[in-house]
Amino acid sequence: MSILGYGDYRYELDDSWPKIPEGWTIGQGADKLGSKSEKKGSTFLGVSDVAVDSEDRVFVLNRDAHPIVVFEGNSGQFVTSWGENEFKEPHGIHIDKEDNVWTTDRQDHVVVKYTKYGEKLTEIGERGWANSSVTPYGTENFIGGPFCMPAGVTIASTGAIFVADGYGNRQVHRFSSSGELELSWGISGTGPGEFALVHNVDVDSKDRVYICDRENSRVQIFDYDGNFIEEWRDVLNPGDIHCDRQNLVYVAEQGTPTGVAPNGISIFSESGELVSRFRGRDKGFSQPHGISTDSRGNIYTAELSSPEYGGGKTVLKFAKI
Repeated sequence: MSILGYGDYRYELDDSWPKIPEGWTIGQGADKLGSKSEKKGSTFLGVSDVAVDSEDRVFVLNRDAHPIVVFEGNSGQFVTSWGENEFKEPHGIHIDKEDNVWTTDRQDHVVVKYTKYGEKLTEIGERGWANSSVTPYGTENFIGGPFCMPAGVTIASTGAIFVADGYGNRQVHRFSSSGELELSWGISGTGPGEFALVHNVDVDSKDRVYICDRENSRVQIFDYDGNFIEEWRDVLNPGDIHCDRQNLVYVAEQGTPTGVAPNGISIFSESGELVSRFRGRDKGFSQPHGISTDSRGNIYTAELSSPEYGGGKTVLKFAKI
């Protein structure tokens, strides 16, 4: 098996992971891990995002009959599934330090907090209500309050909730730990603090806020209060971003259907130095849309598997060596 990446961050694709329950497959269909939907004339197999809890259990966000599917990170054994009838279009997932599970629903315009067993604790937003009639990918440059097709969510060390909002809005929102809106920033554009698509968000141990400005093909970094710090341009259509406990920053790059901009993973230090990278469909990628890591440094990606991106498995594990 080929070695992926370089330096201290090298990996092997674990083809045995995960172990799907009998009767399920990685692929399309109402009882399978991944879904079939029509969008812009293409078929998408919909595993949207992935997150890892304190016990190295991997939570897969799935656009199908089993919205949350949980596997053991080490063995790949199936643990449980939950979330049936909870979602219209699940998009982002984050697990906080208490192992609560946070999700965004792009079509229902809500952010929801669950226990790791699926008990609902908090809901922000009004289901089915959006503050604009914009269509996906921003055919109108609407700026406003939450939410309009929220894409990602993360939790700061203070308990504050940051939301990437998203496909309709060009905004980042900060809520208090109790769900009160404290701050919003962002407008449509290409300059600092401007966005084309606020696709996902994470914070590091210093509560710096990292935003995947996907359609501008960059990562923007802000302080806790939304002040611009810097941008990273050495990424290709970043779909998701994950900061680990050592402040390494992992970027899932969606690339382009033609392969001109290849899909893959780039790993940076907190100062923006590239420390490892592997890209291309030959590495196993289809369209990496979500990314997370476990305590051993293994990487997990959620793949929107579509024919024009090469198809393939919809959730991957890259084992650190």
